[in-house]
Amino acid sequence: MNKLHTIPAADGFRMPGEFEPHRGCIMIWPKRPGSWNYGAKKAREAFKRVAWAIAESEEVFMLAEPDVEENAREMLAGNPGHGIHVIRMESDDAWARDVAPTFVVNGEGTVRGIDWEFNAWGGTVDGLYAHWEKDDLVAEKVCGELGYDCYEAHPFVLEGGSIHSDGEGTVLVTAACLLSGGRNTKLTKDEIEKKLCAYLGAKKVIWLEHGIYNDETNEHVDNICAFVRPGEVVLGWTDDEKDPQYAMSKSCLDILEHETDAMGRKIKVHKLPIPKTPICVTEEDLGGYEFEDGEDSREVGERLAASYVNFYISNGGVIVPQFGDEHDKTAVEILGKVFPERKICPIPARDILLGGGNIHCITQQIPQGR
Repeated sequence: MNKLHTIPAADGFRMPGEFEPHRGCIMIWPKRPGSWNYGAKKAREAFKRVAWAIAESEEVFMLAEPDVEENAREMLAGNPGHGIHVIRMESDDAWARDVAPTFVVNGEGTVRGIDWEFNAWGGTVDGLYAHWEKDDLVAEKVCGELGYDCYEAHPFVLEGGSIHSDGEGTVLVTAACLLSGGRNTKLTKDEIEKKLCAYLGAKKVIWLEHGIYNDETNEHVDNICAFVRPGEVVLGWTDDEKDPQYAMSKSCLDILEHETDAMGRKIKVHKLPIPKTPICVTEEDLGGYEFEDGEDSREVGERLAASYVNFYISNGGVIVPQFGDEHDKTAVEILGKVFPERKICPIPARDILLGGGNIHCITQQIPQGR
């Protein structure tokens, strides 16, 4: 693995769309007691179901800390699909989307990683835990383990969940996240946009104002809006004007309806409902956490940032969260029409949501190539 100090776009690289072919997917086995309650038992079962669903059509590379490596091997063994490879690696938590590399490709099929700076979603300003040193090393270590050269992007702070690419030069972000006080405050909005274009091979950045209500990542874009193919997105939505999400989603829709992508196309928007009943932390949930000093804690009644947009597109499927809500079935039906070429794989995911994110947050695709 070579550490590169050139610029991806200048080298002819771009970030592909998630719907383009993959070599596989990176995940991290959960253990952090402040994220995964009751010893992560239910979370691990949910992670297993996600990994098995992804393995139906692509390989899975599961990172695991030494003390849970054997548990990961035991629980993930026997899947009937592609290989699930358990790799020993230290991390602070299990959010592969945000700490694993963002991968870029060139026209010759070469794949490289990008190692952004990670500061736990806000560092000392509003980060979610006090120590993130191991997480910040994951991207470089993954590139070394899997044999990819890696672009050094430090000190630019970015998480994988805060960007979404159409593979043809358009990137979606939210201003709430990228302009937050705990990230790149020395850079202007224009400077941040230029940095994204330089590293992702993009021509245009579409700035949505907001994400999902109460999203503790400062409203990552992957929880509110995602490309399903070039020129086409799904958008988290509610018709309930009393819900604070209504104004946030309407703001996104207004922007998307008046924007074009990098190729000049109008953007087709599919509304994907959020759960009808807010998903909230219960007293039983709260009893199972063990929070460290400086770690963001939870409280009974806290509304979680539940969204069906937080799905993962695998080579053969769409792995979509389910919350035991009456909109679960509606979301599956809508995604079935949006992705007629893929199998829709609904996975019970409340136990992932309790950690602070969902299926897209715990996965990071590796594009096909070499």
